[in-house]
Amino acid sequence: MNVSVLETAVMTTRWSRRGFLAAGSGTALALGVHTTAGASPLTSPGITDTAEAADEFAALRAKWRTLILGEGFSPTAEPFRTRLADLGTTASQWRSAMAPAAGSLWPDLVYADPEPDTDQESYGYSGNMSTSYSRLNTLAQAYCRQGTGLTDDTGLRDDILTGLDHLHSEVYHANQTRYGNWYSWQIGAPQALLDICVLMYDALPAARIADYLAAVDHFVPDSAVAAYSGTSTGANRVDLCRVLALRGVVGANAAKVALARDALTPVFPYVTTGDGLYTDGSFIQHTTVPYTGSYGSVMLGGLGMLFALLAGSTWEVTDAGRQIVFDAVEKAWAPFLYNGLVMDGVSGRAVSRGLSASDAKHIQQDDHLRGHPILASIVLLGQGASSTESARWRGLVKGWMQRDYYSPPMDDPALSLSSLARLKGVLDDTTVSPIAEPTGHRLFTSMARATHRRPGWAASISMADRRITYYETGNGENLHGWHTGSGMLYWWGDTFCNGQYSDAFWPTVDPGRLPGTTASRKVLADAAGGDWGASLPDVNWVGGATDGQRAAIGQYLKGLQSTLLAKKSWFCLDDAIVCLGAGIRCSDGTAVESTVDNRNLGPTGGAALTVDGTAKPTAYPWSQTLTATRWAHLAGHGGYVFPGGATVKALRDSRDGTWSAVNRGGATTVLNRKYLTLYVDHGTDPEDATYAYVLMPGASAARTQARADDTDWLAVLANTDDQQGVSVPSLGFTGVNFWFGGTVGALTASDPCCVMISERSDGTAVICVSDPMRMRTGLTLTWDRAVAQVTSKASSVTSATTGSSLTLTFGDLSSLAGVTQKVTVRLG
Repeated sequence: MNVSVLETAVMTTRWSRRGFLAAGSGTALALGVHTTAGASPLTSPGITDTAEAADEFAALRAKWRTLILGEGFSPTAEPFRTRLADLGTTASQWRSAMAPAAGSLWPDLVYADPEPDTDQESYGYSGNMSTSYSRLNTLAQAYCRQGTGLTDDTGLRDDILTGLDHLHSEVYHANQTRYGNWYSWQIGAPQALLDICVLMYDALPAARIADYLAAVDHFVPDSAVAAYSGTSTGANRVDLCRVLALRGVVGANAAKVALARDALTPVFPYVTTGDGLYTDGSFIQHTTVPYTGSYGSVMLGGLGMLFALLAGSTWEVTDAGRQIVFDAVEKAWAPFLYNGLVMDGVSGRAVSRGLSASDAKHIQQDDHLRGHPILASIVLLGQGASSTESARWRGLVKGWMQRDYYSPPMDDPALSLSSLARLKGVLDDTTVSPIAEPTGHRLFTSMARATHRRPGWAASISMADRRITYYETGNGENLHGWHTGSGMLYWWGDTFCNGQYSDAFWPTVDPGRLPGTTASRKVLADAAGGDWGASLPDVNWVGGATDGQRAAIGQYLKGLQSTLLAKKSWFCLDDAIVCLGAGIRCSDGTAVESTVDNRNLGPTGGAALTVDGTAKPTAYPWSQTLTATRWAHLAGHGGYVFPGGATVKALRDSRDGTWSAVNRGGATTVLNRKYLTLYVDHGTDPEDATYAYVLMPGASAARTQARADDTDWLAVLANTDDQQGVSVPSLGFTGVNFWFGGTVGALTASDPCCVMISERSDGTAVICVSDPMRMRTGLTLTWDRAVAQVTSKASSVTSATTGSSLTLTFGDLSSLAGVTQKVTVRLG
């Protein structure tokens, strides 16, 4: 590698370790507080000479060190004292186990590629190389942090350097041809390596740094961000920019830092296809996968780190598009955060990463542990946002933290110490008042997802269409997620059921009976449908309409590798969700089932099930066909009402499972969880089956029975293959999914569409209309209701006729991405 004069000057003019710590302790420097745009906190705008440049790069190294290690906490105060001691213990164990040999640095992480028989093996080898760097990063943090018992241990320092040299000479060098997973070579390994270079900078000779940077340049050349496509989009692009920025900081290369900053620009704008943020708050990665909770988390955290690193420097990120990211905190991330967890429906294959076979500490990942880093990233991002935004976000974060009784963030064993320090700062800040969970409905048409939040509970619906995959598998992960896009209905309570999907749900649940789904019992192979979200159903009608509080949602379902067809609807109301299914047909030669719910009752089970006033057995296993069932209640969870009565099967099941069954890298430990499942058995090869039920999260048995007894509360207007609709007179609510044009109740639509009406007590009504198919170039809707005046309307409405009825004519809706068109009227 050719080292520039500037790089040589910086490499040979070392700051002392104490000097670095001092540079990182200043408030503006360590926190990334803005100064004059483009100005360095240590120098005037622009770099005028080599010494000045060296100072700026040294300042950036010090700042990154602080971002990695955290600040504002005492190493002798809990929970930091224990976490630091644990870090030291882990580092000591890995240090003792380190045994440099041909093909491995640790015996359990063989990174040599002996021409494996499968791509999966090759992926594993490259992943082991990346993990080896991650372990060295852990050793470096134990060396640099106070309270680990290994602080400034010269023997540990030498072992870290030995490990770095070994990995460089054996596998990660400028003459190596990469194999296996690209991610390991371009993101995983170089990020860990560059972090180590910052932490151990004083101990690394210039020649070693030059060699390491040459390896980074080889695997992550400037061309990695030349085009916004392939693996260089969304969260991956942010990760690549982090590598380039740190490569520039460590090597004092201004052009690399500038490239990293500029390469962020394509991440900011809203997209209409593929990876990135959409105007409705959707976030997509891998082209077809809703990924707010996993890749979205990486992108949010990465941007927060880079904004903070470059703030006040010559390379500050000043692109106006940053505001889109700031707006996305509440548009994209907050709707999927609930009491500290991030909803699984937007976490892709990450839901299968429960317990790793190689995880020495046996830290299980789950929705809460995926949620906590997002909270910390929001706090960090706030440092670069407006004071108003930052203050509100801190209030949201404080509320989520205080309500997370199931998995308190401050007890999170997987949360980094720097993230822990940021969250502790929010908790201890007496000027911050916690903000309550918001209520309302959010429909994410661009990723076929919806969230419905009410006082005391929240729910989420996952669907699939020709743009959004059934599920994602890949790298041997999420092997049984086949039906998660088949209308899975998740729900949580504010003080109950927050561990519903956290407590070994994915390895133990029956994957053919996911709550809310309709599925064939046809046996599917592991990873059926193909990797990376490749399998898409050939359907258009998926979406709905909402006024921001209530919603009508529909999914035309085609089963994965199945002949199954179904029409599914959800009407999201004030204290309930009405669920309808119709036109259910299949010729797989197997049974077809619609799962009303499948509740994880933990290792012991025992929650009482009451059906029409009669308590059912609590023994395992137990099953019963419940005929003419009007209502059911599961203690500690909620109620279910079956309008007009239904035949429902109830099952208490004690299920064994392993993480390795759903993720090839998972632990083989056998887990057992008890489940209570309610489902409708449509029989083998049904021709036109239906279902109807009302989900009431958190409802008592008495309230569930009262709802069942109130036969006037709900009117099912239609439940056929052509239309599905309901009316709830007491709420002034009408919702209809027109799979085909026609008349349902007082509504007539000329073409397929979704309609939701809310009549208000003040004599007005809001009519919400959408084109989920994105194909209507014209639509006429008639409401047989006296309307005196149209007070506001969407621009898509080309005419509105009032009087004894209302007729609305819409223009071209095909380019509006299924977004709700609202019309407000004064009733006659």
